[in-house]
Amino acid sequence: MTIHRVIRKVQRFQGWFGGGAAVCLIVGLYLGLIGSPPDYYQGEVVRIMYIHVPLAHTSLLGYLVLAVGSAWYVWKRDPLVDNMCHAVAALSAVFTALALATGMIWGKPTWNTWWTWDARLTSYTVMLFILIGYLMLRTVIDDPEKEARYAAVLALVGLVDLPIIHFSVEWWRTLHQPQSISLRGVSIASGLLVPLACMSVGMSLLFSYMLMIRTQQLYLNRLLHAKKGRLLSQFHVSKSDT
Repeated sequence: MTIHRVIRKVQRFQGWFGGGAAVCLIVGLYLGLIGSPPDYYQGEVVRIMYIHVPLAHTSLLGYLVLAVGSAWYVWKRDPLVDNMCHAVAALSAVFTALALATGMIWGKPTWNTWWTWDARLTSYTVMLFILIGYLMLRTVIDDPEKEARYAAVLALVGLVDLPIIHFSVEWWRTLHQPQSISLRGVSIASGLLVPLACMSVGMSLLFSYMLMIRTQQLYLNRLLHAKKGRLLSQFHVSKSDT
């Protein structure tokens, strides 16, 4: 079964993704903002975590999907997969920018600064620039096939940034705390973990739902442009015959 068929099958359930996202986000926001206790050290400020962390995790997952889709496109030249990559890059850029913004809001009361050249912050910002470069590349090349191929190569090259982001807190001394959930175990209280997990699932479902909608829009746009191109070519041929 090709990725093309998998995408088609998953899109049949896009309504379930949207409904599941709404339920998880509503429950997660209630538990995070009202039902969960304040943190021992950060107090009420910790509640920003329920937005910031799911945004960051979802954006990283989105880039991973972009890289896998780009590799598939380079191999198979599937136009639907290319549309999916274009859509996921735009959504990942938005989620990454929102994660950075909420991180800055969280950083001001906890680190006493809006921004610092922390290893994770810097590597994560690099990912945003890669995504922006990807989207810009798709607007400056006239040949659709070259545009898709060059963008896919850029996405694959940028994949090297993902392990740097993930392991930055282990490789360097940063202001970010180590991973709360790792092979060493879970180092976060259950009262904070449950709403965080609920928000993470909800954010991933929301991302998936938006991705399916945007992929369909781009695919239909491509079909429309192709149909217009055929009609114009037929018009010119018929006009030359007369």
